[in-house]
Amino acid sequence: MTAIHTLGDGDLNSLPVRVLLLAGCSERADCLKTVLEFLEYKPSLHHEVPLLEAGHGWLAWVISGCLGQQLTEILLQLSEMTTNVPIVLVGKPEEFPTLPAAVQARVVRRVDLPMRYPQLANALQCARHAVVNGGLPGGARPLELFRSLVGRSPAIQHIRRLVTRVAATNANVLILGDTGTGKEVVARNIHHASSRRNRPFVAVNCGAIPADLLESELFGHEKGAFTGALITRQGRFEMADGGTLFLDEIGDMPLPMQVKLLRVLQEHSFERVGGNRSIRCNVRIIAATNCNLEAQIAEHNFREDLYYRLNVFPIEIPPLCQRRGDLPLLISELTARMDAEGRGIVRLGKSSVRALSRYSWPGNVRELANLIERLAIMHPGETVEVEDLPAKFRCDENAVSSEGGVDLPDQGSATEPYLPEQGMDLREYLNELETVLIRQALEESSGIVAHAAKLLGLRRTTLVERMRKFGISRPESTS
Repeated sequence: MTAIHTLGDGDLNSLPVRVLLLAGCSERADCLKTVLEFLEYKPSLHHEVPLLEAGHGWLAWVISGCLGQQLTEILLQLSEMTTNVPIVLVGKPEEFPTLPAAVQARVVRRVDLPMRYPQLANALQCARHAVVNGGLPGGARPLELFRSLVGRSPAIQHIRRLVTRVAATNANVLILGDTGTGKEVVARNIHHASSRRNRPFVAVNCGAIPADLLESELFGHEKGAFTGALITRQGRFEMADGGTLFLDEIGDMPLPMQVKLLRVLQEHSFERVGGNRSIRCNVRIIAATNCNLEAQIAEHNFREDLYYRLNVFPIEIPPLCQRRGDLPLLISELTARMDAEGRGIVRLGKSSVRALSRYSWPGNVRELANLIERLAIMHPGETVEVEDLPAKFRCDENAVSSEGGVDLPDQGSATEPYLPEQGMDLREYLNELETVLIRQALEESSGIVAHAAKLLGLRRTTLVERMRKFGISRPESTS
């Protein structure tokens, strides 16, 4: 049997559908088993599974009920077998006071009682994202880190591979990308996948700190070093010792500070402002910018020698408009997160998703997250159609994108598919197209799989298999 951590990026065909159920009472166990079977998973009670099989081949462990010390013992036994299986908790927070830290780090969702099956479906969908998007290596990596890297587009899969490779080294990393693409999310992924994960991750926005204060912010200062320096203060380099220092908007760093940063990178030591004692530092530098640093160098606004020190391992994040095929997964993840955090429930209808797929997204994933939050406030518990969207998201409704990603098809459209100049991954394109059409059919049929299968000209069993392949959860039936 293949362990869950061996799954590759986007390998949905190999994704397990088995769910291990740990429940404190038979009544709750029976209820959960019925719901899981209705959602077309394969639940098994933990006491019915041999211990040697209990650690492997599961999509998730679903835990419910007041098991007390017995729960801790069971989890410790299972954790000896694997550290990669996501965990879903069903119940009130006080029912789970004794979870070991390593186990708590693998909890992807908690579903409140009384349980509603869409919440449980979203929790298991989140477990699917955890497996497809990198799993839970070591059992100590917060799942939230990969949330903004959700997607199956070639660009995002490539970024996940780069993150995994560079995390195993101490090389400096330069992350390039537009505002809102998730540069800090990538930086945090590198840190948490590295051997420095148990040391601090310290972020500094170089563009948000006045030039005359940036040196003190980075290197600290001695008491009396300048007016107002009433105490000795550590800088960010000292705070990040042994860990990672994330220098965001490095292109906005003043030239005098660039010289001092270059010296630190060369000598691995610095002095506090007003001090004369050299302090050694063991810090990994990850820098990020939305500027063209090579153009900045040509204009003498950025030092070329510093650029080459930072640009050891570049990672470029594409804007959202170049990976529109990831929109359905991003929307699904963001709406599920809103629901889980108690900040509102909202669903997007097929017309609104189609319109959003044609929007240019200048604010990238951050703009999408803000829109989802706004819609949850304006239309709580409702299905948002295109007429409910703010005007700017509707203005390009009839436009056809020629940029990367996958556009949602309009029935009866005579527009020919567009092949980007840089080429494309045809299999990925077809997979995304199939995913979108299946979601539309499920929305049209109010989540009834048999009706959706008729709309798509498929047998019900075939559609169920395609839904499993692409990680599609059935929406709540309105019938």
